[in-house]
Amino acid sequence: MKYKLEKRLAYLYSGELVSLFLFVILSYAANYLYSTLRLYSLYSFWISFIFLELLLLQGTSYWYIKLKRLRKENISITPIKIVRQLHRLKTMNIILIFISLIALIFDFIKWYPSFPLGGLQISFFIYIFALLEYINYFYIQLSYDNISDIKYLLKSKKLKQSCMNKDFKRTLKYLLSKDYL
Repeated sequence: MKYKLEKRLAYLYSGELVSLFLFVILSYAANYLYSTLRLYSLYSFWISFIFLELLLLQGTSYWYIKLKRLRKENISITPIKIVRQLHRLKTMNIILIFISLIALIFDFIKWYPSFPLGGLQISFFIYIFALLEYINYFYIQLSYDNISDIKYLLKSKKLKQSCMNKDFKRTLKYLLSKDYL
């Protein structure tokens, strides 16, 4: 059981880490190869892209901490200190969601009527992808990429709570039981 969980956490951690670096390389390549998109000229691209990268960094850190703790202490429960930090980041992410949306509107207005449509579409796609990642991390698991997840989905016919969301609820229960709040 521990081996299976360790393998899963390593997969999640490494996948987020690879994505973090791969997206930087892809954005540079897209801007270089398709300069007419004017990606690097769009505020909406930068803010949405930075938001996505910050989310991937949060996910990478989260899975790494769980993996490290499992390997060292034989337990994968996220420490309360880390859960509290993630909860603060959750609030920061909500702010970035609105700033990204405002940047999309701003770029649309700024570049009207000759806006770089392809670049704006890419910026919008990155924004939507970041929004889905945010939901996947902090609320509901949207990614079902292994047999046990798919079996759960087929059997229960409902989406799972995200691991971070479970950690938030577990920590809140713990703090309430200890009268920390």
